[in-house]
Amino acid sequence: MTGSGLRHPPLQPGWIDRPHLRMALGDFPLEAGGVIAECAVSYVTHGTRSARDDNVVLCLSAIGSTHHRLDFLIGPGRALDPDRHFIICVDALGNGLSTSPSNSRTQPGITFPRFDIRDMVESQLRLLKALGIERLAAVVGASMGGMQALQWGVSHPGMAQRIVALVPMARTRSWSVAMNEAGRRALMGDPGWPTGDIGPGWAGWAAVMRMLTSREPKALESMPRESIHDVVTRLGEDARRHGAHAIDWVYQSWAYDAHDVGTTPGFAGTEAALRAIRAPTLLMVPVLDLYNPVEDAEEAAALIPGARLVRLPSATGHAAAAADTPDRDLIDDEIRKFLQADA
Repeated sequence: MTGSGLRHPPLQPGWIDRPHLRMALGDFPLEAGGVIAECAVSYVTHGTRSARDDNVVLCLSAIGSTHHRLDFLIGPGRALDPDRHFIICVDALGNGLSTSPSNSRTQPGITFPRFDIRDMVESQLRLLKALGIERLAAVVGASMGGMQALQWGVSHPGMAQRIVALVPMARTRSWSVAMNEAGRRALMGDPGWPTGDIGPGWAGWAAVMRMLTSREPKALESMPRESIHDVVTRLGEDARRHGAHAIDWVYQSWAYDAHDVGTTPGFAGTEAALRAIRAPTLLMVPVLDLYNPVEDAEEAAALIPGARLVRLPSATGHAAAAADTPDRDLIDDEIRKFLQADA
């Protein structure tokens, strides 16, 4: 329901419970025009900020997710080690914790202005400035978080010392737009849209966004065909009860669709923007991704000077960069080595 306030999902296994912090940004102007009134950014931190201020890592959330998205990488001995790093995990605009259509008091629901991924990055920059942080040891994100990470490299090339982008895109592909449109139609076609509780729409959304885009065909081979209906029903019910507000997901999906680092002011296209990234960059992709086609990351890695592309071997598709992936240890090891190189 719009105007119902913050909605934090129940803690899941592996999530790290930390105090929630909020930074008020005031009225926040948007790149395309308009203003988010009384904007605030939600975040949590792990570890201790060094006296030299050289250990700050910014972690970015994916579409419909929260600051817990990369918790599987955080912990002693892991890639993001609180004993080494001061880790700031930020909630993206429109995720239900930072200012969103579902929780805005002055612009609730469909009166909320549309925003884009560069607006997300700008809100994060303003948070960091308010905290007195002028440089980052790294920016890390998966999926839409990886898209934000690459945008950081384009928009603020001198601030992030390293960039880690898991299953990202630099320019949203038409296939991804089509997947998002299918998810939107399931939600927006529900009788509860836009102000009521979404019911059957979540099952249609889950069939597309949780079964199809997040996996690949081989990942379902061990699943009996007769169980698919029940699995989709369960995923839809879980999304309805514990996931993002439908209207928040729709707004973030519009930002997702519109993204292209090449439309950043001052750049003449995607290629020029990617070639301008100066931070060492690590991109990680699965063999097949039915949400963010791997071709985009391959092209980005070829254009970003000195970028490294790592292919994840499992057959889990887009979900390869998730907490329960078989590639978890490989992801953690690659990021840890990348962040420690020449440190």
